[in-house]
Amino acid sequence: MTTTRFERDTAVERVGDGVFEARLDPGWWVMAGPNGGYLAAILVRALEAAVADPARTARSLTIHYTRVPVEGVARIETRLERAGGALSTLSARLFQSGQLVALALAAFSRPRTTGIELCEARMPEVPPPAGCPPLERRIPIHQRYEHRWAIGAQPFSGGDRALAGGWIRLAEPRCVDAAQAAAFADAFPPAIFSAPQVERLAGGVPTIDLNVHFRASLPRAGAAADAFTLAVFRSRVAREGFVEEDGELWSEDGVLLAQSRQLALAR
Repeated sequence: MTTTRFERDTAVERVGDGVFEARLDPGWWVMAGPNGGYLAAILVRALEAAVADPARTARSLTIHYTRVPVEGVARIETRLERAGGALSTLSARLFQSGQLVALALAAFSRPRTTGIELCEARMPEVPPPAGCPPLERRIPIHQRYEHRWAIGAQPFSGGDRALAGGWIRLAEPRCVDAAQAAAFADAFPPAIFSAPQVERLAGGVPTIDLNVHFRASLPRAGAAADAFTLAVFRSRVAREGFVEEDGELWSEDGVLLAQSRQLALAR
């Protein structure tokens, strides 16, 4: 069965009760180490395997990154904290050489057929992917995606605010699932790069914590494998060496797929 590089590089293998192994591939590196969204995708894979119920899809994911991993084998230890009638709560710890790399909490649930319906979020109006310029590929992870810049100023070009985004899909397109959405939540250049008077940050913007709320059951029924996702990210406060970033992921037909927030170092 043919698989994409994303599937191969985020695959996990069960090696014990709730324990999995994965291999961290340098093709997803940003500067000194792997992209936080790439690690998030691997953790989602392990958590999905631990839930072992396709009807229960990812609803919430919170990850704290504790150290920079290296290329090679990583171990993920998952724990089912509680399994209710419709919702499962789990934790996961990613280790490398016995050291904690990332700590995650997640919630998986079946769709609920009752409850209020409200969405005041609005998809940004942008040109279609074909009408947007590609992102310049500067680091390894840029090779893994097709970016089409549509929102805010290009990195370090002196925009008027910390706003960035555009269309994104994998270099080998596939239907967006929860792991891919988690990766997309950290796959664009940071919005702070588009802020006024921001020069190139020598130390990058490494993620401290990443929170993703999945607002649709993924993958969506009938979604096209080659469809783009519109990603928009904004930052409002950078202070004392830290910056926050809020994000949204939208399908081409205007469905809000996920919301994200992260805290990162700005150094």
